[in-house]
Amino acid sequence: MSDSPKKVIPIKASDEELVSLYQSSQKIYPRSVKGLFANWRWAFVWLTQLVFYGLPWVEWGQRQAVLFDLEARRFYIFGLVLYPQDFIYLTGLLVISALSLFLFTAVAGRLWCGYACPQTVYTEIFLWIEHHVEGDRSARMRLDNGPWGTARLGKKSLKHFLWLAVALWTGFTFVGYFTPIQVLLAEFAHWNLGSWEIFWVFFYGFATYGNAGFMREQVCKYMCPYARFQSAMFDQDTLIVTYDEGRGEPRGKRAKTDELQTQQGDCIDCTLCVQVCPTGIDIRNGLQYECIGCGACVDVCNTVMDKVGLERGLVRYDTQRAMKSGHAESLLARIFRPRVLIYSTILGLLCVAMMVSLAMRKPLKVDIVRDRATLARITEDGMLQNVYQLQLMNASESEQTYTVAVRGLDQVKLHKDAVEFVVGPTESRWVVLQVDIPYGTASSGSHKIWFDVKAKASDVVVSESTSFLVPR
Repeated sequence: MSDSPKKVIPIKASDEELVSLYQSSQKIYPRSVKGLFANWRWAFVWLTQLVFYGLPWVEWGQRQAVLFDLEARRFYIFGLVLYPQDFIYLTGLLVISALSLFLFTAVAGRLWCGYACPQTVYTEIFLWIEHHVEGDRSARMRLDNGPWGTARLGKKSLKHFLWLAVALWTGFTFVGYFTPIQVLLAEFAHWNLGSWEIFWVFFYGFATYGNAGFMREQVCKYMCPYARFQSAMFDQDTLIVTYDEGRGEPRGKRAKTDELQTQQGDCIDCTLCVQVCPTGIDIRNGLQYECIGCGACVDVCNTVMDKVGLERGLVRYDTQRAMKSGHAESLLARIFRPRVLIYSTILGLLCVAMMVSLAMRKPLKVDIVRDRATLARITEDGMLQNVYQLQLMNASESEQTYTVAVRGLDQVKLHKDAVEFVVGPTESRWVVLQVDIPYGTASSGSHKIWFDVKAKASDVVVSESTSFLVPR
């Protein structure tokens, strides 16, 4: 090895280059578009918002039909009353929702993102307000790039006022699922809202205002995890928004002579597909994770094809396999695939298990807690006694009378031979029970016993086990 010193080459200031690790995002001004898929998007906007805003006002008997009463620890879903002990149903619902998303994505791509996702829905609403207040795409761009004046200030103020109104009403409705909305409205009218209610109304309203009004596509591109792992559910047979490169290239303005037109593709490079995209991508560059599958580019491209007298479908919903082969793929071929069949089977079994479990669910819950202050004691009449606390939870919509009996040990009995308790509709009640056995009839240690709770008005019986302690 040579011991000669290495030659150091000085770097001139002119050779230095500043490389930024961050790129500031440019504001996207989506152009409004009309067409089949735009109509479908607005149909889902109306459907989802009618359900969201209207459901809290639906009455079921003497209460709100859908109410998640966290203070009372009860969830009311129409005729169903769920307690914390029914948390397994929430888990099952979340698993079913996740598998449904996987299944739908494997078959039809990101149609959830493009049509029914709350971020997409509220962005569509806020864009509609912006369009009607500030004008179309070019007018909005001129307004933002122009100087501040009375016209600009007035339009901006009106737009943000309407945005805030929608956002706060959304936050109010959200809280109405946890506090009865009519009570919430009365409290609001008298300026008597609780601190937590005020916090969540403004927090959820601010999140809606910020996400749909300002962040928009940034939420889909950077904050939503679904955009990152969606590729794991895509394959060559997944329905996605595609650009027919073989038909569209080479792109360019339509030539005037037939000879030159035969050398051109059908894409006239109008860039309208980019202008209508809510995430600002160019679908002609191929499949990109930013694409939410809304179909806006399909609508506008079909409109352009109609104007220039060419066949529709240059940009369309299709599969990568069909694009490569040049032949349309049948619906059955897309559905009957291994991953789709596996997702469908698991999802079907979970749904059946969920429905069977709900159908067999008893409208009575019983919890047993031993009295920690007294493990065992001898009564005046020579009986060995254990004390328990029972929580009786009536999950029905009517008042119930329950009888309690005990079994499991020889001559075991309640301190009172017949015990009855009345529990109101969708209420719970703690009761104290004393269980006796003749002293000396059981060996020392822990013995298993059962409490049988029966509803007098029906055949519902719930048995819960616990231990009876016999001291040495």
